[in-house]
Amino acid sequence: MTKPNISPPPLRNDCFALPAGVNWTPVDDALALLRQRLTVRMGVETLPLEQATGRILAEDVIAKRSNPPLPNTAVDGYGFAGAAPEGPQVMPLHPGRTAAGIPFDGTVPDGHALRVLTGAALPAGVDTVILEEDVTVQDGHIAFHGPLKRGANTRRAGEDVTEGDPVLPAGRRLTPADLALLSATGLAEVSVRETLRVAVLSTGDELVEPGEPAGPGQIFDANRPMLLSLIARIGFQPVDMGRVSDDRDALRDSLNRAAEQADVILTSGGASAGDEDHVSALLRQAGAMQEWRIALKPGRPLALGMWDGTPVFGLPGNPVAAMVCTLIFARPALGLMAGEGWQDPQGFDLPAAFEKRKKPGRREYLRARVRDGRAEVFASEGSGRISGLSWAEGLVEIEDGARHIKPGDMVRFIPYGSFGL
Repeated sequence: MTKPNISPPPLRNDCFALPAGVNWTPVDDALALLRQRLTVRMGVETLPLEQATGRILAEDVIAKRSNPPLPNTAVDGYGFAGAAPEGPQVMPLHPGRTAAGIPFDGTVPDGHALRVLTGAALPAGVDTVILEEDVTVQDGHIAFHGPLKRGANTRRAGEDVTEGDPVLPAGRRLTPADLALLSATGLAEVSVRETLRVAVLSTGDELVEPGEPAGPGQIFDANRPMLLSLIARIGFQPVDMGRVSDDRDALRDSLNRAAEQADVILTSGGASAGDEDHVSALLRQAGAMQEWRIALKPGRPLALGMWDGTPVFGLPGNPVAAMVCTLIFARPALGLMAGEGWQDPQGFDLPAAFEKRKKPGRREYLRARVRDGRAEVFASEGSGRISGLSWAEGLVEIEDGARHIKPGDMVRFIPYGSFGL
């Protein structure tokens, strides 16, 4: 029998070395593609403030009232008109007082002082306040030492926000502090985007539910609980589509149902080019496969495509790679589609507490945390070490080129909080 004229590929010591002749997509190019092609998908609804925490503003908010609405006192004390020169000062005390919500009705004569309490509107004839701790009161007069500048210990009307000014921009995800600002400036309700629905689907014959009996070769589905929780934590609505076996027809049905129930689909597993990688195969058949080999570690098999008009992120099956790809690619894209705009995660330059040599060609993300002002990385880079995700408090990002990092060298640390976790 004649042997075929073929030879095996050369041995590689680095399983992450770039395969010869393969077109890898740089991380920045993949991100630019998402930013360019995706748009806001969500409608608008009006909600009272008490229901708006965590929602995304659909339009700029304009102040209906100045804050503070009137000049007022910042301290308890005594108010009068004008500056006080250096040296001892004595003023007659005018009868009455002004308090928050109970203003003084009248005018304070020139050269007289009035008792004022914190937050009280300043009456006519008062524009300066002396702290009560600095005052002696006796026989209907006050005495204190100058100098004191005109306007001391007072707040101007509108010094925080002026009526008609923009308060918060469209795309802002509302925080409890934002609700305080909106309330103070006369807003009782706001226009917000409807909540983005994100379907999560796990694929693979090897998967079983946590707690179920696991046979030989089977593993518990770690991705779906992680991704559903992550979606909820960053403020979107998770839609659990369960698990599907490595069957192309079953997967097609699951994708159809997900496209009906959600605005975006996240799948895990089946995103590479193997015989059982049905996610990427179906997206290619649909003519909607955009990119699927990203120059990224961990997570090079990443499918980006559309299914029946719904964006699909085909994540790697490995939980470490699935989470990294979700944070780096899906998180900013979901924000854009939800109406909050594209947001790059905020990173910080910190000295490294580790040493690492990196080859050129792929951007790398290491599970990391900060201790004593230095970035530590997990002891193993193995993408099967799920415990490293829990150990970490963020990621160290290492640029695409070659790098030899030594302890004390500056590296970019991105805390999980920068992604909204």
